[in-house]
Amino acid sequence: MKISKDEYILRNFSKIQHKKWELYVITRIIHLLNDPELEFVCQQLVKTSDNKRYLTDLCFPELNLYCEIDELQHSSKEHSILDDKRMEEIVDATDFVEKRIKMYDEKYNYKKLEDINLEIDKLVKFIIERKQKYISEKKFVAWNYYHKYDPDIHIKTGYLDIKDNISFLYIRDALRCFGYKGGHFQKGIWNIKGTSQYLWFPKLYKNRDWNNSLSDDLKVIEMKKADNSDIGVIKEHQKNNIVFAHSQNQLGQTVYKFLGEFCISFEHSNNNKHIYFRKNTNVNIKNYHVI
Repeated sequence: MKISKDEYILRNFSKIQHKKWELYVITRIIHLLNDPELEFVCQQLVKTSDNKRYLTDLCFPELNLYCEIDELQHSSKEHSILDDKRMEEIVDATDFVEKRIKMYDEKYNYKKLEDINLEIDKLVKFIIERKQKYISEKKFVAWNYYHKYDPDIHIKTGYLDIKDNISFLYIRDALRCFGYKGGHFQKGIWNIKGTSQYLWFPKLYKNRDWNNSLSDDLKVIEMKKADNSDIGVIKEHQKNNIVFAHSQNQLGQTVYKFLGEFCISFEHSNNNKHIYFRKNTNVNIKNYHVI
């Protein structure tokens, strides 16, 4: 189901409707910015430079920036992610800048709104200046909501890179990056024509049949059955895979997140589990679209 941009924005705010301080700060930031070119996400799951997963309060993916609103009752809060969040789409925030706004003073009393507003103003100024810096360095790509999952964008650039946080709504769209011209595709594995490489669309969280997992640093995939039974010998299509993980985006839609190229480790795999190590974070797709 396609969701309009207006609905996307409103659903973002609805995720924090019961968190009064977050709601106040985040909506004020967005309204003061008043910038339709900037994508923002509330409660975005990220992987930080310390290889941990966190739910950030507000994320600006285009600017490599996320913000935390420190509430009094959460002054020592831990954003670490439990297993029930493992299926959510994750943004690699290794190179992101973190900004924080505290709702309380050094005596742990809530600040007045006028004081919080001053901090918000400083953050908004920082965001505007950061955008201008990205523009001057030709690093800024304006947000186009309706192109977010469009494979043609990546076909034109000629590559897929995990730093661009790429996802697709349909398996078919991932396949199109590699020359596929057919309709919808339902299988979890697809051979790239004329090569020994495969596209793989695994669920990297526990489900009825499998208990696959992705390491916190996003570099290792462990594949095993939910009942820990024999997984069988390594087959040809399991040796070298370009991985698009079955995930959920912030609105609960199924998406297929590009994680890079993974190769199986014969040394670390056995009859009960297969281990894959990430080989490349960037995949060249130009050769699949020669005119």
